[in-house]
Amino acid sequence: MSQKKFSAGVIKHLLSYTRPYAGYLIAAMACAFFSVVLSLMIPVFVGEGVDCLVSAGKVDYRGLARAILYIALSVAGAAVFQWLMSYCNNVITYRTVKDLRIQLFRKLSSVPLKYIDQRSHGDLISRVVNDIDQVSDGLLQGFTQLFTGIVTILGTLVFMLAANVWVALLVVVLTPLSLFVASFIAKNSFRHFRGQTAIQGELSGYVEEMVSNQKLVKAFCYEDRSEEKLEEINRRLYTEGQKAQFFSSLSNPCTRFVNAVVYAAVGIAGAAFAISGLMTVGTISMFLSYANQYTKPFNEVTGIITQLQTALASAQRVFAVLDEPSETPDAPEAMVKESCGGRVELRDVSFSYSPERPLIEHLNLLAVPGSRIAIVGPTGCGKTTLINLLMRFYDVNGGAILVDGDDIREMTRGSMRAQYGMVLQESWLFSGTVRDNIAYARPDASMEEVEAAAKAAHAHQFIKRLPEGYNTVIAEDGGNLSQGQKQLLCIARVMLADPPMLILDEATSNIDTRTEILVHRAFQEMMKGRTSFVVAHRLSTIRESDLILVMNQGHIVEQGTHDALLAKGGFYANLYNSQFARAED
Repeated sequence: MSQKKFSAGVIKHLLSYTRPYAGYLIAAMACAFFSVVLSLMIPVFVGEGVDCLVSAGKVDYRGLARAILYIALSVAGAAVFQWLMSYCNNVITYRTVKDLRIQLFRKLSSVPLKYIDQRSHGDLISRVVNDIDQVSDGLLQGFTQLFTGIVTILGTLVFMLAANVWVALLVVVLTPLSLFVASFIAKNSFRHFRGQTAIQGELSGYVEEMVSNQKLVKAFCYEDRSEEKLEEINRRLYTEGQKAQFFSSLSNPCTRFVNAVVYAAVGIAGAAFAISGLMTVGTISMFLSYANQYTKPFNEVTGIITQLQTALASAQRVFAVLDEPSETPDAPEAMVKESCGGRVELRDVSFSYSPERPLIEHLNLLAVPGSRIAIVGPTGCGKTTLINLLMRFYDVNGGAILVDGDDIREMTRGSMRAQYGMVLQESWLFSGTVRDNIAYARPDASMEEVEAAAKAAHAHQFIKRLPEGYNTVIAEDGGNLSQGQKQLLCIARVMLADPPMLILDEATSNIDTRTEILVHRAFQEMMKGRTSFVVAHRLSTIRESDLILVMNQGHIVEQGTHDALLAKGGFYANLYNSQFARAED
């Protein structure tokens, strides 16, 4: 796609978001029109005032006073309309940007999980924050300037043609020079600004990655290598930014040169006409003012070219996310799962993240209500993938997953997921109070219920030791808590939700042995009568499971109780001996 078509497409797309504020847009354009017209009247009145003074001994004081009055009224009127235009433009800009940011965040919540997993989180954050700010500062703020510039050019031509056709035609003949300069600068700067914006997203992603994993960076003495990588990205950003700034910096001197050429041509032509008696001195003054006003819009366009080109590139990145297909919506006739008996069945399930790399093939499983199922196997065998399929974070490629005999694809996602309580190895907390984090699934829960859940998860004691107890504000991602404390709060969150089914993915991996025993007892009590899927390697969890599924390369290679699998002496026995025999000793 050519740059011209691309820019037009981006602007058209962006303008579609201003439709709710069409009234403000029309008002802004009307104010811009009247402001320009009044501004264009000022040189006419200045010229009339000059003509009232140039005749020797014959100063027309009454005409001069009238000209000064009209000039004052025109200046005041133009200022008022300019203020109204700025007000309307700011309303359009900030409300549109607000809507755009909300829609972008909503889109990130609705795209398939695969889209989030395959992209840098820092780059996505950069699109929500930085790129939308660039759109606000560039494109939206430039729309009114563009309209004002067009009206100024056309209005100036009309006034000049009315005063003197030949001098006006001279200005028109020199116009292509301005257009050529603006086009050359825009074409080259846009290419480099688009590259600069892409590298900025890459840089944001890398910085987010390094900062969020700073402990690992230091633990593996990766500081120097991370700095080298940052310098390499920064070097590319500098090179691309330098080229972009070079072309954009050409705008001011080039347009000033063109302005000077037009101004000199008008001055020389006007002087020649005045000597011939075909033009008054006041008219020459008017033409010189119009020569400046005529070229000013070209100056403005090339002067804000940096923001415009950056905004176009940023808008493209924003719309690239907004144009992504959302997760397949729930069917209109989708069932709302109000309650669950806990019978889960996998029928001939197949799934792969990419077609060329099969992962799970023809998997069959039946979990009866109230059963405790442990899922074990080597890294990459498909344990977490199986959890993702049960929660319908990903849809199966083949076969079906049924809950109480109903295909989960025929249920609403929200009601289906509400049947599970999920505790992951990677605990997640948000910036808010301890109480709010525990009551995440049940915001209306009473304080007594929150405390009961915390006590069941053995988190109550450490919470009471916090400065404000349950009202202590947790830093982003629980930065002021230990890993074990964060995981206890996540466990308390699930206990408060009290779901009919459980998924525990290494739920006690960050808890000390003594607390793990206590929490495990709480889990045992909680799992009574609930279908539970436990991904774990620790001996205590696996031994007490009703059924152990042994996975390898996406297949269930063995299944049975702990004692039966050990007696079999197969894959599980080898896995057990390598991982747990030494722990028992």
